[in-house]
Amino acid sequence: MDLQEFKKKGQNTIHHLEEEFTKLNLGRASSQLVENINVFVQSRGSKQPLNQIASISILDASTLKIEPWDKGILADIEKGIYDAQLGLTPQNMGDHLIIKIPPLTQERRQQLAKFVSQLWEEAKIAIRNLRQDALKYVKHRFEDKEIGEDQKNIEEKQIDEATKEFNHKIDQLVSHKKEQIMEV
Repeated sequence: MDLQEFKKKGQNTIHHLEEEFTKLNLGRASSQLVENINVFVQSRGSKQPLNQIASISILDASTLKIEPWDKGILADIEKGIYDAQLGLTPQNMGDHLIIKIPPLTQERRQQLAKFVSQLWEEAKIAIRNLRQDALKYVKHRFEDKEIGEDQKNIEEKQIDEATKEFNHKIDQLVSHKKEQIMEV
C-alpha cells in the first residue's frame, strides 16, 4: 500500500469513528440516532433503513418525530426501534411515532465513555495495521530494488508522520466526545 492509499484508508478510519460517534445517544434528539435502524417491513418482506421509509424530524431538544410515508408500516417501524435496543421507547400516535430522548444517568454516561474508549482502541488498531501494511510495501519495494535507501527512508518518515497525525486526530475526537458525554 503506497502513501496515498495509506492516507486515504486512514481518513476512512477517522470518518468511520466520527460516524459511530454521531449514533451515540447523548440525551439530545438527533435523527442520526435512528436513521440507520434496519426495519423489517412485513408487507415487503425485507429490511430497510428507517430513513428510506419515513421522515425523521426533531420537535425539540429531546423529542423526535417519525412519520412513515406508508402509514401501514407504523407498527413495523415501532418494532424495529425496540429491536435496535437503543433504550428508546417510541409512542404510537396513530399516524406517526414520537420518541422522547431520556436524559442520561451517571451510570449511562460511564457506559458511553467506556464505549467511546473501545471505539478509540479500534481506531488506533486500524491505524497501526495500516501503518504496518504501508511499511511492508516500502520494504518490499526496497528489497526488489524499485527504490533506493534514501527514498525508503523518506517514505517511512512520511508514513510515520501521517500516522502521528491520524493518532492525534483520533485522540482529539475521543477527548471531545468524552467531554460531551460527561457534560451535565
